[in-house]
Amino acid sequence: MENRPPNAAPQPPDLEPEDYYFEGALMVFTAAHHLKRGSCCGSGCRHCPYGNGTAQGKAPAPPE
Repeated sequence: MENRPPNAAPQPPDLEPEDYYFEGALMVFTAAHHLKRGSCCGSGCRHCPYGNGTAQGKAPAPPE
């Protein structure tokens, strides 16, 4: 367990350049980031490698 003040904001994960890109002011996570995360978050992410992406109305193919 971390030693943080109770109202401290959670720390963001360590991100590598291949984990995201920007579209305007929005940070878009790549499939590489989602694979590192290890599971689907259920948010309909554009690059979901788990077959649950719905942001553009289509799901990407699951990894082989």
